[in-house]
Amino acid sequence: MTWALLLLVATTPALLLCAAWALIPSPDDTPRWQLALARRLEHVADRLRREPPRTYDPFATLRVQERLGVVAAHVRELEGDVHAFARAERIISSQLAYDQLLAEACRLAEVEVRPAATGDPHERFREEVELTARGWSW
Repeated sequence: MTWALLLLVATTPALLLCAAWALIPSPDDTPRWQLALARRLEHVADRLRREPPRTYDPFATLRVQERLGVVAAHVRELEGDVHAFARAERIISSQLAYDQLLAEACRLAEVEVRPAATGDPHERFREEVELTARGWSW
């Protein structure tokens, strides 16, 4: 029991001095009041930086829907014409244009555009289904 008391008496002042020493900032440390002020100012700045609500332009939606319909009809026409010159290249380029219009339509409808290989039919189908579910038609 005396050893435990001796150990307690010997270590208590050292622990108290270490705790007091930790409260004193070094020249390299930023004072706590400055850290608290910086946190508060950052919070206020975040509230001020909020993006304004996006304005919805229905004519942009109509323009993209019309272009999607025109390009889709062009692709169907090319697929039906077996005697067209450079048919495969024209179909590929038309499908890439269609994919770009789909990506623009997804941005307008706030549909996630996942990164995929160029001309990926699975991603094209997913985007078409998402747009159709949100009321788009072309």
